[in-house]
Amino acid sequence: MQSPIDKATVIGAGAMGTFCAIVLGSRGTRVTLWARSPDRAAEIERTRENRQYLPGHRLPDSVSVTSDRASAFAGAELIVSAVPCQHMRSMWEELALAPRTRAPVVSVSKGVEVRTLKRPSQIIEAVLGDVPAAALSGPCLAPEAAAGLPTAVVTAANELEIANLIQDAFSTPTFRVYTNTDLIGIELGGAAKNVIALAAGACDGLQLGNNAKASLLTRGLVEITRLGVAMGAHADTFRGLAGIGDLIATCNSTISRNHTAGMNIGRGMPVDKVIRTAHGVVEGIETTRSILQLAEMHHVEMPITRAIHTVLFEHESPKSAIAALMTRRLKDESIV
Repeated sequence: MQSPIDKATVIGAGAMGTFCAIVLGSRGTRVTLWARSPDRAAEIERTRENRQYLPGHRLPDSVSVTSDRASAFAGAELIVSAVPCQHMRSMWEELALAPRTRAPVVSVSKGVEVRTLKRPSQIIEAVLGDVPAAALSGPCLAPEAAAGLPTAVVTAANELEIANLIQDAFSTPTFRVYTNTDLIGIELGGAAKNVIALAAGACDGLQLGNNAKASLLTRGLVEITRLGVAMGAHADTFRGLAGIGDLIATCNSTISRNHTAGMNIGRGMPVDKVIRTAHGVVEGIETTRSILQLAEMHHVEMPITRAIHTVLFEHESPKSAIAALMTRRLKDESIV
């Protein structure tokens, strides 16, 4: 089936941005993949492969790669923002100077901006003004999805027409896209699960076993849901792909940067070294600050998030943080 989008632009040539270019290109869409570095753009264009972030997956012939701002948006009917959340504002402020269409912008970033506590779609709207902003989220580890392994995700926008457009543009026989109108919940679930993934990784690094990890994921979902509902999201969203689905994938995957970072922290690696040696941005580290601020602002109890914050930024050991969690006041199990 032919894509409803003739021309699309993907901003950011990391693993997820490259995958988005591949899946859109596989539908016959002409795609411009924009990389900030001229050298990286030239290498990907020449080799037809992103050997740094998504090796082994060839770009379709309909995908071109550039670092030129002026031409990146030419004719684009859909724009994909695949820039790490904490760098989105500065990147889009730079790109906003280039000529572009008023095409919808769909974010595949997962985080909350530290300084402003804005979600990715809100950052896009703040910089670009009156432009339709959306999100695509869910359990989507780029190497698996690029290899054609069955993957299901969800897209959300304030306008259902935009969500339907994104669904139609991205859906393939191996990449299934659902729609949702809960943009807050979709983005918050994607951001907060990275915090829980750090905790799950630390749990694995400390070899605490399956009981501990299952309890951590379950209670982690409870606190994510609590915060989401307090911010106006729907509780059901967190029982879907952008909630429990993304949480399960990220907290159990050996190719998840956040889980791997948490595992290294659990094994005793200093946080600054974890950041320095990571293959790409570990979104969950800075997002921990943001999520805890949102929890305090909305008077929501998030003990796992607070415990991870003490490990990351207050020099507490993972073992003592877990001991503090286990010896908290006994209480009833409440879901929200």
